[in-house]
Amino acid sequence: MNVKSTLVEQYKAMGICEEVYSYGEKTERELKERFVAIDEIAEYNQLKVIAAMQKNRVSAECFQMSSGYGYNDLGRDTLEQVYADCFHAKAALVRPQITCGTHALALALMSNLRPGDELLSPVGKPYDTLEEVIGIRPSTGSLAEYGITYRQVEFLPDGGFDFEGIKAAINEKTKLVTIQRSKGYLLRKTLSVAEIGELIRFIKGIRSDIICMVDNCYGEFVEVIEPTDVGADMVVGSLIKNPGGGLAPIGGYIVGKKECIDNAAYRLTSPGLGKEVGASLGVIQSFYQGLFQAPVVVASALKGAIFAANLYEKLGFTVLPDGRESRHDIIQAIKLGSEERLCAFCEGIQAGAPVDSYVTPEPWDMPGYDSKVIMAAGAFVQGSSIELSADGPLKEPYNVYFQGGLTWYHAKFGILMSLQKLYERNLVNKDQIC
Repeated sequence: MNVKSTLVEQYKAMGICEEVYSYGEKTERELKERFVAIDEIAEYNQLKVIAAMQKNRVSAECFQMSSGYGYNDLGRDTLEQVYADCFHAKAALVRPQITCGTHALALALMSNLRPGDELLSPVGKPYDTLEEVIGIRPSTGSLAEYGITYRQVEFLPDGGFDFEGIKAAINEKTKLVTIQRSKGYLLRKTLSVAEIGELIRFIKGIRSDIICMVDNCYGEFVEVIEPTDVGADMVVGSLIKNPGGGLAPIGGYIVGKKECIDNAAYRLTSPGLGKEVGASLGVIQSFYQGLFQAPVVVASALKGAIFAANLYEKLGFTVLPDGRESRHDIIQAIKLGSEERLCAFCEGIQAGAPVDSYVTPEPWDMPGYDSKVIMAAGAFVQGSSIELSADGPLKEPYNVYFQGGLTWYHAKFGILMSLQKLYERNLVNKDQIC
């Protein structure tokens, strides 16, 4: 049997025309060396995770369910030490009671800030869902309602840090600095761990007591080091993104200094209780397995992002990062320029999903956003951004943000299907593909 010809026929049967498939194959061949480098990072991170699990003597007993108060939950407590060791941190809070990334970030902020304190973002506006947490957009229970003020410093026009502006913004009230690693719904670069370290050193040089928190969503295991390796006091993320490996059904994590983590635990549960309570409720094994698989899953998502960047860049679209840049998260932004293209792209991603592939995504008023958003996510776990997904706000310049892919082959198929939808509707230059 000729496997290659059979493969081509299978793509055709699944809706990918010969022209789009051939264009994708040519692009993939040009990326072989980059994919090898990604696999080397994944191999290192895989060993790092295994070493942390072995050091902490993970056993079958760790997978037992706890209920009620969750006292003496061996699996929960061991997993938190595994996370701390993976991130080279003193402590960790890894819980199913943390519902999402926004919740994890809100928990870290609200537990380590007090009335009269000031929060500073030295990297511009945070992700949309944090605006209500902070109080940029009024919302019940925001930091602003508790007398916590906020200010931000924009990037310089060249994308660099405005060190003079940051220095001027820091004052006696500044208690915590939040650094968002990924771009969110902005066309700005994602920060490398080295750049985050440079920023933290600068801030600590002004006032060493300022807490530096990093929103690490979409960045875990993309590099061989994490923000805790370069001085971050807290690193925060979601288990239905990178570190959950596509298996965690819910949850979030906070790793870092013990005092910061204890504060978060007391806020999550209750003063006097902290980390001692919080049942694992039967999901703990998926947390372990997801973390174990995460380095390889992240590598697949990275390959998909690089493939998408090169595929669309050659068609004349602005992409961020571009097709040649080093990668520091799994998100790929593509400036599509029209609502029609944005919707077609998302329809393609949805059509390429193993779950709900027959559904047509529609824009809707999603909680936490200031405009309609279209989302494509045929996922095993609802909203899981480490699974193949794409979304974007319906407003100029109609950027789509693509991420995920539990396997490289699924990521490849989904991206080709997104291009197929644009190709069929004459929304791309067919002469560049044929």
